[in-house]
Amino acid sequence: MTGRKTMNKINMAEMYSDDEIKNKTVSILDSGRYIKGEENQKFEEEFARFCGSNSAVIVNSGTNALILALKSLGIGPGDEIIVPSHTFIATANAVLFIGAKPVFADINPENYTISPDDIRSKVNKATKAVIPVHIYGHPCDMDEICEIAEEKDLCVIEDACQSHGAEYKGRKTGSIGDIAAFSFFPSKNMTVSGDGGAITVRDPEVAEIAAAIRDQGRRDGSKYFHEFPGLNLRLSEIHAAIGRIQLRHLPEWNMKRRENAAFFSSKLDLDGIVVPKEESWAKAVYHQYVIRIKDREGLQKHLSEKGIATGIHYPIPVHMQPVMAPYAKGEALQVTEGIADEILSIPVHPFLSSAEREYIAESITEYFR
Repeated sequence: MTGRKTMNKINMAEMYSDDEIKNKTVSILDSGRYIKGEENQKFEEEFARFCGSNSAVIVNSGTNALILALKSLGIGPGDEIIVPSHTFIATANAVLFIGAKPVFADINPENYTISPDDIRSKVNKATKAVIPVHIYGHPCDMDEICEIAEEKDLCVIEDACQSHGAEYKGRKTGSIGDIAAFSFFPSKNMTVSGDGGAITVRDPEVAEIAAAIRDQGRRDGSKYFHEFPGLNLRLSEIHAAIGRIQLRHLPEWNMKRRENAAFFSSKLDLDGIVVPKEESWAKAVYHQYVIRIKDREGLQKHLSEKGIATGIHYPIPVHMQPVMAPYAKGEALQVTEGIADEILSIPVHPFLSSAEREYIAESITEYFR
């Protein structure tokens, strides 16, 4: 594998770059075509095909992908959307920005994905959709969620921002719900070397509406004819071209993440550590490798002294964030709140060398001795 920079410490993530990416960037700069060109069109086609979806609409961030997904389905003020609290705040922020209300659900203690039972308990007449987050690259239990959605007439919006290439019962995330949102932020399993995102869409008519909203509400190539309230959510040709190159590498990188995760799970089978669980029906892609430990601060300090970066995803549940207080008064999510003080992410990215992952495992084991 090429493209890795030499670092003084072991980082949580490393962004891939090579001569093909650099040369492609220069060629687009020289071309004079910076937006709405061939690179975006091909990226959409290739990403939809990779996900097993009917179509994709490329946008300029994962957050805007979520907002576009909601708006394309006609969701807005007065609607309630069920979301997990154990996730990045962008999931709930997108709901706020289209004027709807986030309703927070608890998670499964085994894999940290949203609990179908808690979804069912939160549905009411105002509920319009549910957003299951495939957290850390592990799929949610989509059969259970889709069954609830069909029974209650809800839209299912997959937040697949951390799960590029993950599979649920042989189907890739992003191809199961009505619509899905992806992020190509630099720390993701694949990136566009900056902010970027995409939605994958089952219904061609919804995809057409989404593409129009992304481009100031116009479609069919019209420059000054606007059918929908729109925004500028476009991605540049440079970023789209980089995304196409990274997408080709993604299966290899995901395989390497899975190998690293399996290595850590075998080496960290220790009293005092809970390692990630992969369900029998899931093929996770380990955007993060998250362990649970009571003395998180002690281990984190120990690893920092060893030159090993760590992360906490996420230390404050979304429903406990100040901005969400009006929507979560009196809300108590036992599992979500219980794990918030114990979770710790260690490096699992595909550019770890064998020596580095051995060093990480040995350093953690040493702490327990």
